[in-house]
Amino acid sequence: MADENHSETDRDSLFRYEEPIFAREELLDIRHIPGPERIVGRDTHMQRVANAVNPAIFGRPPKHLLIYGKTGTGKSLVSRHVTERLAAEAAKDEVTVRTAFVDCGEENTETSAVKTIASQLNEPTETGISVPERGLATGDYYKRLWRILDARCDVALILLDEIDMLEDDEILRKLSRAGENNRVSRCSIGVIGISNKIDYPDQLTERVKSSFQHDEIVFKPYTADQLGDILDNRCDAFRPGVLGDDVIPLTSALAAQEHGDARKAIDILRNAGRIATEEELTEVVVGHVRKAKERTEANRFNEIVAGTPVQGKAILLALAMLTLVSDETEFSTKRVYDTYTSIVNEIGMDQLSERRVNEILQEQAFLNVINSTRTSRGRGRGVYSTHRLLEDADIVRKVITADDRFDEFDGVGA
Repeated sequence: MADENHSETDRDSLFRYEEPIFAREELLDIRHIPGPERIVGRDTHMQRVANAVNPAIFGRPPKHLLIYGKTGTGKSLVSRHVTERLAAEAAKDEVTVRTAFVDCGEENTETSAVKTIASQLNEPTETGISVPERGLATGDYYKRLWRILDARCDVALILLDEIDMLEDDEILRKLSRAGENNRVSRCSIGVIGISNKIDYPDQLTERVKSSFQHDEIVFKPYTADQLGDILDNRCDAFRPGVLGDDVIPLTSALAAQEHGDARKAIDILRNAGRIATEEELTEVVVGHVRKAKERTEANRFNEIVAGTPVQGKAILLALAMLTLVSDETEFSTKRVYDTYTSIVNEIGMDQLSERRVNEILQEQAFLNVINSTRTSRGRGRGVYSTHRLLEDADIVRKVITADDRFDEFDGVGA
């Protein structure tokens, strides 16, 4: 046990021993699932999700759901919150409802997704079933999942976040037909698919469309007032009197400009507090909010492009440079390619073909880093693509040029 009689002079000056800004910083962690009193502007959506899964309280099959909306509109939060409350309510009547949550951006193959579901729902000491990290075929993971479900659940709710990132939709067919095909005998399965893309159902194969009968819910972006209420409901993350009067209004206004993204609003507020802490101040002011917005955008973009090969980064840098020096926001593949060529020549990197550059631009559009549009030139004259950054161009430039491989870049070519 540490000596409680030490003096302040015994402390290592490298570290901070008081927290002047935060009281409960975990309330600003995006993984934190708040209580119902902290969920703002989503009462109707919560009720619709609850209506879909309500049969599970009685051990009956819930409806499948597809939920759409832009990033930060509360889709995952509401889904997880409602299913947690449902499981607690069902337990009062001795009905066992268990939930598995899969981030399909990370687990984007059928095998990895079904393995994750099985692992989350399993309790080896109870079932005697193991779910190894590797070494099994996809079909074997399914066989173990079916046994786990029948052993441990009356109802299983499977949440597939960013479902559009899955390589294919076969998992939807198998989960939705498990009972019909006698894969499970006593457990009912409900699937909640969550996507940023409202046209996701159009991408489903015909086999899945026929078997995966579902309801749909659309989450609209939050308004500035709603974002303000969300932040007000989490202001006890800070010590009393720490937040300046204009901090929450400015944070909510900035996030409202970015498609009403509550996740971004919360991140900005948390980063504003961290910046004030780093500056050894005892108040968060609007200047911290503006610095925090830039840090939040840089962190988010860094996360998005973390696994992007250097050629992909060079292409995004080309689009950013064009955006920064032009009054336009959309650029043809040819213009992007010409700027990309200047960049790779400047830093001494191999040059890809224009066709390959266009393919990489389409991949970045799929990841929601850019928006790409195909436009017809007229009858018999073919089509061309234009591309627009969805991120702040200056942030894109700063993040990419921070990569050591772009040390030789000094901003030519746009």
